[in-house]
Amino acid sequence: MDEQLRTILIIIISVLIFGLLVFVFVKNYIRNKINYLGKEKKKKLK
Repeated sequence: MDEQLRTILIIIISVLIFGLLVFVFVKNYIRNKINYLGKEKKKKLK
């Protein structure tokens, strides 16, 4: 039983870390894209 619990905890922690990394990368990508589009819109208005 102890070995199963350890395996389950390792899987859960690995998935959480992977999910957190993906979330941070996607958040930064979207933020950069929004900033880029905002700058392009300001250039068109000038």
